[in-house]
Amino acid sequence: MNNQPAFIAPQKFTSAAAALAQVRSIYAQSIAHLRACMQAFVAGDDRLGHVRAFYPLVRLHTDTVSRTGKAEGAGLSYGFVAGPGRFETTLTRPDLYERYYLGQFQLLLNNHAVELEICTSTQPIPVHFSFTDNDHLEGEMSAERRARMRDVFDLPDLAAMDDGIANGTYAPGPGEPQPLSLFTAPRMDYSLHRLRHYTGTLPEHFQNFVLFTNYQFYIDEFVALGRAAMADPHSPYSAFVEPGNLTTRRASTAGAAPHTEGHSQPRLPQMPGYHLVREDGSGISMVNIGVGPANAKNITDHIAVLRPHAWIMLGHCAGLRNTQQLGDYVLAHGYVREDHVLDEELPLWVPIPALAEIQVALEQAVADVTGLQGGALKNILRTGTVASTDNRNWELLPDNQAQRRFSQSRAVALDMESATIAANGFRFRVPYGTLLCVSDKPLHGEIKLPGMANHFYRERVDQHLRIGIRAIELMRERGLDQLHSRKLRSFAEVAFQ
Repeated sequence: MNNQPAFIAPQKFTSAAAALAQVRSIYAQSIAHLRACMQAFVAGDDRLGHVRAFYPLVRLHTDTVSRTGKAEGAGLSYGFVAGPGRFETTLTRPDLYERYYLGQFQLLLNNHAVELEICTSTQPIPVHFSFTDNDHLEGEMSAERRARMRDVFDLPDLAAMDDGIANGTYAPGPGEPQPLSLFTAPRMDYSLHRLRHYTGTLPEHFQNFVLFTNYQFYIDEFVALGRAAMADPHSPYSAFVEPGNLTTRRASTAGAAPHTEGHSQPRLPQMPGYHLVREDGSGISMVNIGVGPANAKNITDHIAVLRPHAWIMLGHCAGLRNTQQLGDYVLAHGYVREDHVLDEELPLWVPIPALAEIQVALEQAVADVTGLQGGALKNILRTGTVASTDNRNWELLPDNQAQRRFSQSRAVALDMESATIAANGFRFRVPYGTLLCVSDKPLHGEIKLPGMANHFYRERVDQHLRIGIRAIELMRERGLDQLHSRKLRSFAEVAFQ
């Protein structure tokens, strides 16, 4: 016997706010039911039957390819369906995605002048995704009791969490609806929980601009900048969040010092996250992804469900040209993908284009921060192809195989993460960019030695980080609508950004 919450009848809406309110009602009822039943189960209640609750769903019907084309959002590359049919997606965490859902709902209403139907889906919510951040109910149960959970509750089903829509491989069967979003609700919930684990911070703290780095030196500088911003009562950032959800609130204009809440973690998570928070969510998150393409794919797989406005890789690279100097910058305009971690999801024949909006912002940011222009700027900033490899000791391969390929590709720099981050940005329709700093030149006898490396990092990291932050400021000032380039959209796209 199924134990389900009371049925909520489907309703249709012409107001984005009213539609979101209904999503909230369905989701809140489902989560409350799961939590109450889970507490009863932990307490030993064996009369629950099979407990189920379901995600809310938004559905749209249209019978025409034409759109009303209202001025607001008319030039965007998203916010509309491809043609006649039935389109739908499951939804989760309306508290976290409030701005996002409101924006997507309004664009659909503007572009199609039809009603949005909000109802309860047939997709069960796994009980684990109903737990709050501080719930550790399973730890209170015996091994036998935990084993019985599968008989009583729906557990995460990986078959409902694949990336077929984003990968372009999903094909609805006869009579099935077309998707509205790249991600189903279970896929989003899965990533939200993974983000807590990997970054040590709640997904609520993530901002719409994300910086990635592969060195702790950058994080140290970001922490220093974040804490300095909190001491400034006129800072545009309202809070700074560190792993463990340690939150520092900005000093007030009345003279009150920055206020700190929570506690730092005794040890850092695998890929610690830090967040300079703006009230509108357009602040900056920075994640130390560590070394290697596997980490780069892992974290971008999960951050993608937050639908950030852009992400940028700031890190160090090997310079491949004799004319480069240590400390020079490389702005990637193409990628050689020898990282291999995305070969199944994104075939190697797919080109990863440079995105003009981010390229221009990064180049201008280098000029703004360094104060250089014209030929002087070109002396320290090189635009070219970046190769990413999964072999840290590529220079030791026999017969110079790797070196030959990198030479044939005209690569100017090499690292282990940038192509992965760019390729996953392309795959998930998240605008991306890469600005690297040359830290060694192994092909030309300039390798990193401990003392030299430490001196180099201290000297260059602060400037490099400030360039990344300045690029984000420029993108924010120029308008977010320009970021979501049509280069990232296919000819048969989902409506949600």
